[in-house]
Amino acid sequence: MSLADDPTFFALLTGSFRRLVGRSLIPEPDLGPDWLYAQASFAVLSHDTSADPLFVYANRAAQRAFGYTWEEFVGMPSRLSAEAPERAERQRLLDAVARDGFVSDYAGIRVAKDGRRFPVTEGIVWQLIDEDGTVRGQAATFPLTA
Repeated sequence: MSLADDPTFFALLTGSFRRLVGRSLIPEPDLGPDWLYAQASFAVLSHDTSADPLFVYANRAAQRAFGYTWEEFVGMPSRLSAEAPERAERQRLLDAVARDGFVSDYAGIRVAKDGRRFPVTEGIVWQLIDEDGTVRGQAATFPLTA
């Protein structure tokens, strides 16, 4: 089973968001992993806890924003979502998330597969922490701009 429709991973994403941020990631409680992956109008991405973290999830909204397919996204080092000059700032953000649990109102420039640069605003980045308190990675969400 892919993480795109995995109910356990969905529970990790949404449960850790609710516990850390204090509100729901999804607009209605009966929406599930299929909705978040295929229909959400906002981007959601996550990476693992590797030394050079790898993307493990990117919903279709994130795929549209970055121009990668699921197959291209999953397994790609997440640092590649930012250009080299932006990577130090991105690392400071991830360090703050690791320390504080989440960061809201994130803004930055990201780079798409075709080299196009685009702004991310109103982003939230949070720790993926399971019910046992184990950190499983980090995730981010941001609205898509027209």
